[in-house]
Amino acid sequence: MIKPELLDIVEILVNLPDHKQFVGDQGTIVECYDDDNFEVEFVNESGETTALCALSSKQFIVVWQISTKQWVTPTDKIAAIFSNLSDTKRQEVLDFARFIYQRA
Repeated sequence: MIKPELLDIVEILVNLPDHKQFVGDQGTIVECYDDDNFEVEFVNESGETTALCALSSKQFIVVWQISTKQWVTPTDKIAAIFSNLSDTKRQEVLDFARFIYQRA
């Protein structure tokens, strides 16, 4: 799994209705509190801050890395999500992947 770093761009995996941020919204890590907690800033098209949220690394995935200056591959995004799932949910994902593979 990709370790989140300051200024990485992340995509949230949970709805944050109190902050008007929803699954798929992207923000930037602006503070690293410890190994698992981060402050993420969300902005609008004008660059104005719309929300500032303290999030656990389980609530988002990194989609762009400051260290490499590259977008994260779909494979790495899936692996990041997969690593946070329970064994039961992992089995569901595996079953779905098999279904998709059969249809390819």
